[in-house]
Amino acid sequence: MNRLGLLGKNISYSFSKTYFKKKFEDENIDDTTYENFDIEHIDLFPSILKNTEGLKGLNVTIPYKEAVIPYLDKINKKAKEIGAVNTIKVTKKGKLVGYNTDYYGFKKSIEPLLRPHHKKALILGTGGASKAIAYSLRQLNIDYSYVSRTASENIEFTYNTLTDLIIGQHQIIINCTPLGTFPNVNVSPDIPYKSITKQHILFDLIYNPEETKFLKQGKENEAMTINGLKMLKLQAEKAWSIWNL
Repeated sequence: MNRLGLLGKNISYSFSKTYFKKKFEDENIDDTTYENFDIEHIDLFPSILKNTEGLKGLNVTIPYKEAVIPYLDKINKKAKEIGAVNTIKVTKKGKLVGYNTDYYGFKKSIEPLLRPHHKKALILGTGGASKAIAYSLRQLNIDYSYVSRTASENIEFTYNTLTDLIIGQHQIIINCTPLGTFPNVNVSPDIPYKSITKQHILFDLIYNPEETKFLKQGKENEAMTINGLKMLKLQAEKAWSIWNL
């Protein structure tokens, strides 16, 4: 039996397990299972490898997309450039190779929505997922700036420095923070929503709830809105193709 799974923390809500279970049923794949490996700390990762017979691959989610890297034997060029891994392939010789499929899922999801005026983006949050988003935007020739709670070298804006003008100049806004995820659905990133217009795209990596408060507030100002579901499906299929190379 081939075993696949998701490595993360507090992941009982996870999309991946449900997605792959349904995929295996729909496509009559009966030699493969998918399970959650929910660990309190990345130090426990080696024990999963040791105790999981038949492990062929893993998805990696919050908060381990960067923390898992030192445990890998090799990293694919794109994942190295991004600085985050969300897919691990276990080779026949038992080596761990890291990949990133988040950038692919995001790029394919946002591309059909882009118009000539979409030239600048704000990335809300600085975790592992935001690095893949930044990589995709570079590929699409879109300038971007990070927004975080605290200022640092590569953080151009903090939430309390965002003005109406800055929002007006950045017509793509991507939420890479967990703010607004079920069950805390009444919170959203603290940005000046009143400055959003129908020229904007608001993209939320969150998929539960389907429409976050962040997206709702964008829609109220006629922005184009998209959640993370399509991105997740695309990255999951890309991961599946890597495991089956």
